[in-house]
Amino acid sequence: MQVQLFVPCFVDQLYPSVAFNMVKVLEKAGCTVTYNANQTCCGQPAFNAGFWGEAKDVCNKFIQDFSGSDYIVAPSASCVGFVKNYYQKLYESSAQQQTAKKLSERIYELSDFLVNVLKVEDLGAQFNGKVTYHDSCAALRECKIKEEPRKLLRQVKGLELIEMADNETCCGFGGSFAVKFEPISIAMGDQKITNAAATEAEYIISTDMSCLMHIDGCIKHKRSGLQVLHLADVLASFD
Repeated sequence: MQVQLFVPCFVDQLYPSVAFNMVKVLEKAGCTVTYNANQTCCGQPAFNAGFWGEAKDVCNKFIQDFSGSDYIVAPSASCVGFVKNYYQKLYESSAQQQTAKKLSERIYELSDFLVNVLKVEDLGAQFNGKVTYHDSCAALRECKIKEEPRKLLRQVKGLELIEMADNETCCGFGGSFAVKFEPISIAMGDQKITNAAATEAEYIISTDMSCLMHIDGCIKHKRSGLQVLHLADVLASFD
């Protein structure tokens, strides 16, 4: 199966290993992965900040960069959720509305694509350690992803998955929310870490590096021994 790779801005700039590991996982699952080096942002930051005109300029480029009929897969439910749910709103009553609709139907977050499209759960990964899972708001509420990452993690040899309390509660990141409401954001992140630590897990896993970036900052501030890992990093742990 031919798959187009979408690498979100912050993954490209800060966590490129996540993108490389996603390619490794997709190829292990039997996909041929292509990457358009001209791709940029999906437009979400500008849209969420209220700059819909500027966002549309970026979205126009995204539509052009990901033209065709292949599936598009990304290691971020946040960016995928934006394209799936808000492109049609942005292009409502325009000539590109149907194009936006078709695009939204072929873009997937990694775990959703593996489990529900490829019907793959066991990739032969091995990861020794106790982990707990954080449901990002975008994955849970915008992409309706809940069991998919867990199904994949349960097949990883040597991995023990322990659920934390309030695992569906926001970690406090929320993009610009973390900047505009810093004290609230930090308090929510601290609570997430407290719940994770109570499980005695060594790692917090998620589909979204944006959440994990925020959580990791709070971990370092609290000097907790927890570590964060993207789901792709765990699934790519095979020979």
